[in-house]
Amino acid sequence: MSIISFDGVCKSFASRKVLDQLSFSVERAQVYGLLGPNGCGKSTAINILCSLLDPDSGTVRIGDTASKDSRHSLGYCPQEIALYRDLTPSENLRFFAEIQGLSPSGRKRRVDALTQQLGLARHDRTPVGALSGGWQRRVSIAAALIHEPEVIILDEPTAAVDLEARHELWGLIETLRGGGTTILLTTHHLDEAERLCSRIGIMRDGCIAKEGSVEELLAVVPGKMVATVASSEESAIAKRAGERGWGVRRYAGKLACLLPEATTLNAVVDVFRGIDVSAASLQKVSLEHAFLEVVHQGSWKIDG
Repeated sequence: MSIISFDGVCKSFASRKVLDQLSFSVERAQVYGLLGPNGCGKSTAINILCSLLDPDSGTVRIGDTASKDSRHSLGYCPQEIALYRDLTPSENLRFFAEIQGLSPSGRKRRVDALTQQLGLARHDRTPVGALSGGWQRRVSIAAALIHEPEVIILDEPTAAVDLEARHELWGLIETLRGGGTTILLTTHHLDEAERLCSRIGIMRDGCIAKEGSVEELLAVVPGKMVATVASSEESAIAKRAGERGWGVRRYAGKLACLLPEATTLNAVVDVFRGIDVSAASLQKVSLEHAFLEVVHQGSWKIDG
């Protein structure tokens, strides 16, 4: 059963259409990744879900209720840390609990529970401003969970944190998912989405361009492996690849060949024998490649 649903949502600012018939749904206890390049409409969609903006047309619902009437069912952890830096984690949580209307006993119960669940007790005497970015994120997530919402939005939850903190936050998100929390996740870390999300929608031009599980999205890439090749003779590389039936792309400025079957790096280099190749690497198709395939619609292909 869907807990979040967007149905034909449109939104324009002046003459610029930001959302164009946006439709998708999120099932209960699911981590749904809402992905897309900057400017595709993700932030506008989240603002509408949070009732900070009204759609021009279409409907947004949380459960069976319009989103604007379901604010208590929703928790939001923004990309920017929105905490009181001079207050400790528990003081911040008590403040947000009061804002959400919890009773004194309810506030104490939730602050105690989240402090233990998220490991914040060790920093209970430390102002949030003195904590690392990873620990600030934990406090921010706890604040979003304080009123026990059915749905939590995590907007770039691991932005500007180090690798160790990212992995710790991933573990926390997996724990929340295992406990039945529904999570709408936005991120520019495609490996993060690949690990955490059971379903992903990739936005382009204000709507969902492609949706599915990670496995379904990987299937949009016409290949099983990607060979990245550095060469002063790119047109010759593209021509040779085309003769083999390999797709040719440019990923992050680098020439890449899409291989239909698993192979070895030596076999790839042999294909280009006689052409200048200064470097080559080989990897399995990932969500990053699927994302680029959907978002760019082949605009970065190279003709042989």
